[in-house]
Amino acid sequence: MDKTKVRIGLVGTGYAAKLRAEALMCDQRSHLVAVAGNTPTKTAAFAEEFQCTLMNSWAELVARDDLDLVIICNVNREHGAIAASALSSGKHVIVEYPLALNVAEAKELIALAKTQNKLLHVEHIELLGGVHQALKQNLQQVGQVFYVRYNTIKPEHPAPRKWTYSHELFGFPLMGALSRIHRLTDLFGQVLTVNCHNRFWARETEYYQSCFCVAQLSFSSGLLAQVIYAKGETMWQPERRFEVHGEKGGLIFDGNTGVLVKADGTTPIEVGSRRGLFAKDTNMVLDHLFDGTPLYVTAEESLYTLKVADAARRSAETGLTVVVDE
Repeated sequence: MDKTKVRIGLVGTGYAAKLRAEALMCDQRSHLVAVAGNTPTKTAAFAEEFQCTLMNSWAELVARDDLDLVIICNVNREHGAIAASALSSGKHVIVEYPLALNVAEAKELIALAKTQNKLLHVEHIELLGGVHQALKQNLQQVGQVFYVRYNTIKPEHPAPRKWTYSHELFGFPLMGALSRIHRLTDLFGQVLTVNCHNRFWARETEYYQSCFCVAQLSFSSGLLAQVIYAKGETMWQPERRFEVHGEKGGLIFDGNTGVLVKADGTTPIEVGSRRGLFAKDTNMVLDHLFDGTPLYVTAEESLYTLKVADAARRSAETGLTVVVDE
C-alpha cells in the first residue's frame, strides 16, 4: 500500500456507495480508482461524477492489481462472494452489513482475512449514531435492564420493486437488516434463545410488497428483548422507537428524541445526528490502515450477530424456539 494514498475500488452505485465516494473524495489519503455497478448507465454516470474508471463487473474490478482496498456496497446476496475474491487477491475489504447471508461463509471470510493478513471491516454505523451513543451513555441510570423493545416500521405505498424487497437479494429480514439485532448484542451481550415469526405479502415469487418480522431474544443476563422489523404496503404508521426498561428507570427513544424516565420525573436526552456516519466509518478505516488505531467494531462481533439473526430465520421457518450456537 502506498504510504500516502490508499487505492480503492467500489462495488455498487446506490445510496451507501455515493456516501462512501463523497467521503473518499474529501480525504487526501484515499484515491477512488474504479467502480462497478449493476446498471451500465447508472454506473457510467457514477464514474463520471466521481472521476474514476468504469468496470464492467465486480470480478473485473477485484482482479485489478492497482487496488489496495475494495468497498462492497451492493446487494446483500453478493457480499460474501465479492469479499472472498477481494481478500484472495490481496485486498483489504470494507463491506456493508451483512458480511454474508450464510453463517458458515461469513466465518470462512474472517479466517481468510486473517490468513491473508488483510483488514475485513463490516460496517455497522448504527453504533456510531446519536441514538446508540445516547443509549450507552445513559444505560447505567436505569439499573438492571429486564426488557427492551426495538421497532422499525416503514410504510411504503406502493412498495418499490427493488432489491430490498427481494427474498434472494436482501435475505431473511433480520439478516438483511442486521443492525436491528446488532444494537442489542452490542449493548447487552450474549443471546441464549430466539423465537421469531415472519410474514410476507407478495403478488409474485421473487419480490414481495410487505414483510412483518417479530423476534423475541432471551439474553444470558435474563433480559428479554423484542424486535419488530416491518416495511411495505400493509404498514400504516411509520415508527422508529427504542425502549429500555430497567429496575430504576426507563430510556425511551422515539425517532431522534430521547427521554430518561425515573420515579422523580422525566429528563430529555440530547441525541446526536444521524448525518455523516458513512464518512465517519470511512475515515476510521483509513485511520486504522495508516495509524493502526482500533476500529469501533470487529468482524467477529458482526458474525455473532449474524448467528443470532440466523437463529431467528430458523425459528421463523420451524415455528420453534431456537438456541443460539456458541
